[in-house]
Amino acid sequence: MNQESQELSKQQLKSQETKAKIFRAAKHILQKKGYEQLSIKNICEEAGVSNGSFYHHFKTKDDLLSYYIEEQPRINPNLLDMPADADEAKQAIIYVYLNYVHYCQKLGVEFMANYYTPKNQSLNPLIWSERPYPIVTVSDYLRKAIDAGVVSPSVELNDIATDIRMIVIGNVFEWCLKDGKTDFEGNMKRSLEIYLNGLF
Repeated sequence: MNQESQELSKQQLKSQETKAKIFRAAKHILQKKGYEQLSIKNICEEAGVSNGSFYHHFKTKDDLLSYYIEEQPRINPNLLDMPADADEAKQAIIYVYLNYVHYCQKLGVEFMANYYTPKNQSLNPLIWSERPYPIVTVSDYLRKAIDAGVVSPSVELNDIATDIRMIVIGNVFEWCLKDGKTDFEGNMKRSLEIYLNGLF
């Protein structure tokens, strides 16, 4: 490896560390003080970085909040290959969201309770970035299965995505409302199964 490549690697590593530090600061503020205190000024102070450094890595506060989705455990692409039948498609979709449940649990109730607020525009599907939101993964997967004739839902794909988002948000809200003392995984699985069984 030449010196230029080593320098680039060091710069990339430093950039990743700064990005992670900013996210950790935002996570800490969300957990301890709530969304109202999550200003760029407070994030930068907590992280010990300049405003310029923040804007180098993130466009807005909501862009920062959507970054958390990149940190979730990746789905094994082989599990999202073309399903053999409708049952396999249902199981793959449920798997994506159980993966999301585990990530929510890792982040903790305090973070998720403050993340899921109407003020958080990173939740708005109209302005989603290319980040791997679970619903984007599921929509792409379903589109592939519909195009191949494996599943034939009676509802438009956009409506399915909206329905699933509402089911997921409801389960997250219930988990947060009960301070984590509920069967988050079981409830998510059951509610998605009921919906998907009625869909195809």
